[in-house]
Amino acid sequence: MQYSFENLEVYKEAREFRKEMYKLIKELPAKEKYNLVSQIRRASLSLTNCIAEGHGRYHYQENIQFLRQSRGSLEELIDDLNTCIDEQYLEEPRLNKLKEKAYEVLKKLNGYIKYLRSQKNKN
Repeated sequence: MQYSFENLEVYKEAREFRKEMYKLIKELPAKEKYNLVSQIRRASLSLTNCIAEGHGRYHYQENIQFLRQSRGSLEELIDDLNTCIDEQYLEEPRLNKLKEKAYEVLKKLNGYIKYLRSQKNKN
């Protein structure tokens, strides 16, 4: 495979997290179909879409901006998990594990942003 966003560790981890969030929404109450479920689906997709789109821009600053958007979507998802905990929609230990995974992805995103900034500063 050629060099692609699909090769990025941050993308791979974000994609796995997105899959977990998609599994979660299948278990949420029907009353949340148009609210929380829709929000989680959009933010999860934005998480990985922004990584891909930023990678395709070829300019460090544009890539960083899309990664910031991805990071914002991830933070939204953490808040959505907190809502699930608060509303007792699913088991709290499971939701806390998902939050831990989210924070792992956040570390990867922040690391990638830091790397891109350093590359930008070299040029």
